[in-house]
Amino acid sequence: MIAVFRASHLRSNHLPVKALIQPWAYIILVYVIVAHAVGSAHGKPPPSAAAPVVLTKAGTEREAAQTWYAALPSAPRPELTKHGLVAGEIRRWQPRGANQGVAVDDRHFYGIGNFIVGKYDKHTGERVQEWIGLRGGPIVHFNGGHVQDGLLVIAHSNFPQLPMASSLEYFDRQTVQPVKTLSLGIRLGSLTWAEKKDGFWWACFANYNDKGTTPGFDQRWTYVGRFDEQWNLLESWSFPPQVVATWGSSSCSGGSWGDDGFLYVTGHDAKELYVLQVPKMGVTLDYITTIDVPFEGQAWAWDRSEKRLIYGISRTSREVIVARIPELPAELRQP
Repeated sequence: MIAVFRASHLRSNHLPVKALIQPWAYIILVYVIVAHAVGSAHGKPPPSAAAPVVLTKAGTEREAAQTWYAALPSAPRPELTKHGLVAGEIRRWQPRGANQGVAVDDRHFYGIGNFIVGKYDKHTGERVQEWIGLRGGPIVHFNGGHVQDGLLVIAHSNFPQLPMASSLEYFDRQTVQPVKTLSLGIRLGSLTWAEKKDGFWWACFANYNDKGTTPGFDQRWTYVGRFDEQWNLLESWSFPPQVVATWGSSSCSGGSWGDDGFLYVTGHDAKELYVLQVPKMGVTLDYITTIDVPFEGQAWAWDRSEKRLIYGISRTSREVIVARIPELPAELRQP
């Protein structure tokens, strides 16, 4: 009815139909006819006349920006590059019960087990003193140790218990008896090593892939933190992915600052010492190189009375192994 009415209306006014068709209608009509012809020739359905593709100025600029961004240089892929650095083994000792770490001063080394600390003569390997805790007692899992301000300081955690909690345990070096404790309480990660440098505490809180880690977290959450005297966290960094990849299901077991200003760390199983540094930008420690060492992972300590001498621990053979760490080549020490 409407169509008939309109047609009769147009005829009654003696106006041709095409006179009332707007110019834009011709454009759409031509577009549809051409698109239909091209689509038919190529066996494709014609595009909708209501949505013609128009490349605007904004679209052109966006494509140019994407092309520019894609051409920007990329960072090199993280790799565990080595530079032929190998530690020279000097001697081995077999202290009783030492399977976690070792500390050392100018005359003695201290073999550290889960709840055992033994004091040994550096030159003869003779046991001088020993402290043994209780199975199932307050000391669950000793880790790395070092000598500071005349005391033997050992990192301790309740690994693999949950929630994760840690403490620092202080021993008199002469008697190897506990004299002080500092509970760090419940934190994300188990304390594996800690030492004081330039007025701050530097420490590693380890997370694992197999057990002893807060549900929902894994070894990637292991971090090195810088803390004030009250153990408030000031800064923290994650580990380079190529180093994390060497940990298996475990984590970072040992670490300490070298005399060259670099941070040296070990995993749990690989006979490798990783050299790192605090980055100029970002949240991940910079990887420098790897040094092959004669002990596998675990905690270790610099002998500060000697030149680049470290005492490491072999968990499998339960030996303390003394080794000389080579100097880093000049090209790796560049800032």
